[in-house]
Amino acid sequence: MQLIPRDGQFYGLFSDIAQRLSGSAALLHEIFQDPTRLEANVAKIKILEHEADDLTHEVIDRIDRTFVTPFDREDIHTLASELDDVIDLIDGTARRADIYRLKTTRPAAMQLADVLVRATKCVEDTVRSMKDPRAVNKGGIGIKELEEEGDGIYHAAMGALFDEGGDPVEIIKLKELYDKIEDAIDQCEDVGNVLQSISLKNA
Repeated sequence: MQLIPRDGQFYGLFSDIAQRLSGSAALLHEIFQDPTRLEANVAKIKILEHEADDLTHEVIDRIDRTFVTPFDREDIHTLASELDDVIDLIDGTARRADIYRLKTTRPAAMQLADVLVRATKCVEDTVRSMKDPRAVNKGGIGIKELEEEGDGIYHAAMGALFDEGGDPVEIIKLKELYDKIEDAIDQCEDVGNVLQSISLKNA
């Protein structure tokens, strides 16, 4: 059984926002793979973040203009906001790396960024399949598994960071970058939970 088909443009807008998420995550991953791309990719991520903001505002405006929405208006607003929060966190991570003038990176940062890439892609795929409850449930489970993978990498990375010692300033910088990537992954899980909740309500 599918979600009630009403104003299909909401689905398209959600898909467009989710596409910006996965695109920005891929650019962030490139930064940690090759810090020489930092300045260019920070600018590209900011463009995607602005586009996602505009799309989010379009969703919210459309709620007021639409007589019959495909599902609960509050849920539409929540999903749009949760999706937008992911790209805001990615943008914040990129800008922080820029402020710190990132020159070198560590495997843990690349690993966390890779999990984020896969989590945002899973979010994108799940959003595109919103009308299929089974696909949404599968996607939600997949996002949760990636969040758990990210947790494992994060905790190991934090332990290694303090065990290895070194320049306290560099440790603080890396800790904050790890925290921010982990927050973005956690936010993907929040999106997955919202998608599953919407699907259950409308199945």
